[in-house]
Amino acid sequence: MKNFKSCIKIFTILTFITGIIYPLTITTIGQILFPWQVNGSIIYQNKVAIGSALIGQPFERGDLFWSRPSPTPDFPYNPLFSGGSNLGPTNPKLISEIRNRIEFFKENGLRLPIPSDLVMGSGSGLDPDITPEAAMVQIPRISKVTNIPTGILKELVEHNTEPRDLGIFGAKRVNVLKLNLTLIELEKQYVR
Repeated sequence: MKNFKSCIKIFTILTFITGIIYPLTITTIGQILFPWQVNGSIIYQNKVAIGSALIGQPFERGDLFWSRPSPTPDFPYNPLFSGGSNLGPTNPKLISEIRNRIEFFKENGLRLPIPSDLVMGSGSGLDPDITPEAAMVQIPRISKVTNIPTGILKELVEHNTEPRDLGIFGAKRVNVLKLNLTLIELEKQYVR
């Protein structure tokens, strides 16, 4: 009986610490030090939420940079079903999808080689970023549609390129939503 009481005390104390004290402490610290990140990194335009810097979204307009494909079910970038397609590298369906994407890009003026992140989905299916190379390869297409000189578009991509985390983790990347918002503002100067 003595052991049982000790177990109940320890269980109650640990439940209080890990279920109440720890979550409240971490939430408070997060809200104080990182309020934008803790609240979803939501991007607003004219006080209206238009997306998150952490979750990708499809861009299909010809005058914008395109995101990497999303294999989530029902609709692209479905956050309720994050995850890759689980198709193996030799699966005929995956190979067909990649070939179709390559053909789509070739039909829309992208030259080979097309960066892999434009034709293959990510592990989560929700990545908001593309490589700087994937952004650069789209510049001629966007320049043709918007009349913005390619040099200015290259500067735009370079300005929106984020470095590796802590200088050593991951790869350089470009957030497509942020890049497109900047591009939309720039387009206003080049309206036909």
